[in-house]
Formats: sequence, C-alpha cells, structure tokens
Amino acid sequence: MSKGSAFGKSILIGDQFVLEEVPAIVSAIPFETEVEVERIEGEGWVLEDNRTEVPGYKNKKKDQQVVSINRILEVMGVDAKKTPLKIIYGGDLLAGSGVGASAASCVSLARALSDEFDLGYSIEQINHVGWEGEFAYHGIPSGVDNTASTYGGLIRYWIKDGEKHFEQIDVKKPLHIVLGNSGITANTALLDDYIDELKAEGPALFKSRMNAITAQVEEMKPALETGDLEKVGAIMTANHKILIDMKLSHEILIELCDMAIEMGALGAKVTGGGRGGYMNALTPSKEVQKEIAEAMEAKGYKVITTTIGKK
Repeated sequence: MSKGSAFGKSILIGDQFVLEEVPAIVSAIPFETEVEVERIEGEGWVLEDNRTEVPGYKNKKKDQQVVSINRILEVMGVDAKKTPLKIIYGGDLLAGSGVGASAASCVSLARALSDEFDLGYSIEQINHVGWEGEFAYHGIPSGVDNTASTYGGLIRYWIKDGEKHFEQIDVKKPLHIVLGNSGITANTALLDDYIDELKAEGPALFKSRMNAITAQVEEMKPALETGDLEKVGAIMTANHKILIDMKLSHEILIELCDMAIEMGALGAKVTGGGRGGYMNALTPSKEVQKEIAEAMEAKGYKVITTTIGKK
C-alpha cells in the first residue's frame, strides 16, 4: 500500500482566463486530499471515495473521475488489468467546486502510484500527471490548479506562447481568508465554450476585459509582497465586478461577497471557474474572519476559514 496527498487551492485573481494568456495569482490552502492505493485480487481498479463533499458533488463528477483515473493510469504506464488496484480517497479538503478538489485528487493519486510502482517521479513529473488527469474535468486544463496543488505556497502563474510558467510570491505574513460555498456544483468543462462565445460576440470588449484583468494581476503582486492588503482586497472586489458583468459569478456568490464586505472584509470575489462553487473573502484579522464565517454558517453555507501565503 502507498499513499499520496495534495493541497487544495484558492485563486485570488485570474481564474478562468489563463488559457487566454492572462496571468493568475493562486494559493494552495492547508487542506489536502489524501489517497491510498493497494494491490488487490481481481481485475481492474475499484474506488472508495471517502471525501467529505458539498452535497451531490461526487455524484456529479463521477463519470469525469473515472475518465481522469484511467488517463492517469495510462500516462503513468500502470496496467490495472495486470495489477488490480483499490483506490481510497480521503483527507480534510472538502470536495466541491472552486477549491481545486479535482486537481488535488489527480496529484495525490500520481504521488501514490509513483511510490507504489517505484517509478521515482520528480515533482515536475507529478505536476504533469496532475495536469493530464485534469483534462477529464476541465476540457483543456490551464495547469494552474495542479501546480498549486503540487507545489503549495502563493504563486503567480501564466502561459506564454503555449509554455507554462510560475513563480513563488513571498509575503510578509499569512493572509486570513474565508471561503464560502454556494452549494452549486459548476461544470467547469462547459466554461471553455462560454468563453469562446464571449470572444465571438464581442472581440473588442473581451480583449479590453482581458487587458484590465492582466493589469489587476500585475498590480496585485507587489501589493501582496509589500503587505498592502487593503489594495489587494480592492483589486479582488474590482475583479469580481468584471466577472459579474461577464456572467461568470452567481447570485449566491454575489450575496456572500456583499455580506463579507459589509462585515469588514477587505475584498471578496468568486474563486475558481465561477457560476457556482466558492467565493473568497480577504479579511484584516482573525477576529473579522471568525465573524464572517459564523454569519455564513448561520445561513446554512459551508465555510472554510484558513490562512494562505506561506508555503
């Protein structure tokens, strides 16, 4: 039996547009998906998914998960017909849209398989396998989720001329955030088609929005490095306005963001693909973080409170 683990993530800015060569800023969160693989009698592989979930998430993602696992096994050269396997998922990362649950499942499985079959994969190879597994969930994955899941920390990620790049961002102290879940499981794979529709309907407007988001990313990075969290929060909120205008948020997410800001958050926005999943609120202190989280939980929403920014 072998084990593997990988982080969840929260994207501060950039979200859906990395494939448009817009940079993103993403952070791993200190919650992980864990997986065990063990050899069994029989033929093929069987799955036991014990992850805590947003209601309905695992069932909605079941078919994609099967395709993803088969792709990972194929890419890594593991023949489950010859070596039957049981795959057991667990960990403390809530399975839901917007926190990199699919990427964490892919990366953790790659680590466990590399260990079980003595493949000796480097961290770069693990990251690549995680990206391969993400095709089932995202259509063409940008690589941002699996990179955060693999490496941890706070990262600026971008694609240029088809090549993927990332750099770690150092911050003076961890950031306190609240992740509120809308309860809506979004189909991330469908967003690619929607983005293509937006480009076709208004190419000039789409380009101007991409330029605006790119400028926001480049403005946020030094603000993070210098600890100017008020500026970081303001950029997050401004970015969310663009996403709302593009119909990439959700009425519940908008409600949660407005609630957080009214209660003292420095900024708030949808995180991840959008149209469901989580929102992310940046708070100035643990006290404000706690108050916002409790208010959301009182309304029946699932909440993650954590710190980001340190590897």
